[in-house]
Amino acid sequence: MQIQDSRWSSATAIAPGGAVGAAAGNGRGDGPRTAPLRVDAQRNLEHVLRAAREVFGELGYGAPMEDVARRARVGVGTVYRRFPSKDVLVRRIAEEETSRLTDQARAALGQEDEPWSALSRFLRTSVASGAGRLLPPQVLRVGVADEGEPDEARVPQQRTQPAGGELRLVPEPPAATDDAGAAELLDVVGRLVERARAAGELRPDVSVADVLLVIATAAPALPDPAQQAAASARLLDILLEGLRSRPV
Repeated sequence: MQIQDSRWSSATAIAPGGAVGAAAGNGRGDGPRTAPLRVDAQRNLEHVLRAAREVFGELGYGAPMEDVARRARVGVGTVYRRFPSKDVLVRRIAEEETSRLTDQARAALGQEDEPWSALSRFLRTSVASGAGRLLPPQVLRVGVADEGEPDEARVPQQRTQPAGGELRLVPEPPAATDDAGAAELLDVVGRLVERARAAGELRPDVSVADVLLVIATAAPALPDPAQQAAASARLLDILLEGLRSRPV
């Protein structure tokens, strides 16, 4: 999920239809409303977004726009017509994944009475969806250890793919901004963590950052879907055992 030559920008927004919002274009929020996309344009937008989720999930946010265009089977100019910079596309994907994780956390809170069942359900659902590979840096870097030290040492390092093709782990650069979506996710996951801790089912030293670490590391990007699902399930079982408290 490393962003190469790209900064998180809060100045440029994507309208629901996929076009750049009026506020980004003229500095005001009173511009004309965006016309609906033509059928072919809407189809291209959906292909680009699907391809971006796949490419960034496999290679990290450092992957070039050309890779996204190739996966979507459109010209790179088509990608830039919908997203005038890579930063805009990255933000769109990251915000969508953050929102999806927040919905999954809320569902676990609302549908599971037992605190440990709620937390484990959230983790299993999130890992199975692969959303951990697309968590934005500002979500992964929020958190303070009990002793007052930054929690960066426990923040997951994200995947990138160098020219040689071998996946390796690299530290993520500090996030430039935070946003309401990230804060909302941290709040909901925090409630899951607090409930499980208060029930004595979660180790007292486990933080929200640790839970996000589990989501990010238990969702490997493997070429075979069946192998990926089996590896994720096995790794998550091991990590859940590590999170759970044990009788003294």
